Amino acid sequence: MMDVSWMRLAGLALAIALPTLIGCGSHNVGQVEGRVTLDGEPLPNAMVTFTPVAEGTPSFGVTDEQGNYRLQYTRDTEGAEIGEHLISIRTETSGNPDAEPPIPATPERVPMKFNAQTELRKSVEKGAQTIDLPLDSEGDIAPPGREGEHGDTHYAC
Repeated sequence: MMDVSWMRLAGLALAIALPTLIGCGSHNVGQVEGRVTLDGEPLPNAMVTFTPVAEGTPSFGVTDEQGNYRLQYTRDTEGAEIGEHLISIRTETSGNPDAEPPIPATPERVPMKFNAQTELRKSVEKGAQTIDLPLDSEGDIAPPGREGEHGDTHYAC
């Protein structure tokens, strides 16, 4: 007959390891970085969101002053799920007048065809890849106050 304490220890080890084996630790992601430009110029401080076309968890990144971004899948995992994604890019922020110093609101500069009504699709593959996103400014821009539609950061784990 098995020792009960050994069985408890094995059960505890399985309970600790199971979420990593089937959940947050076993993501099927590819590492994604790239550059966002608007009319050929770098687009700084833009929120880049990759949302799987099939069911899945979105990934997020923010461009630097040169328009470069790197996607984050979870707090601890860089990248995006493998497969086809709809891509949303936004510059609008609500700001924070109560911050020290106050942070001003930023208007949207990117047409809706790249955010609220995105037409932009790209595929993420296994491994590291560069996905540059050259945008043009032709088209309607969403009215102020709609930045939360596709720009909120929510991680799966």
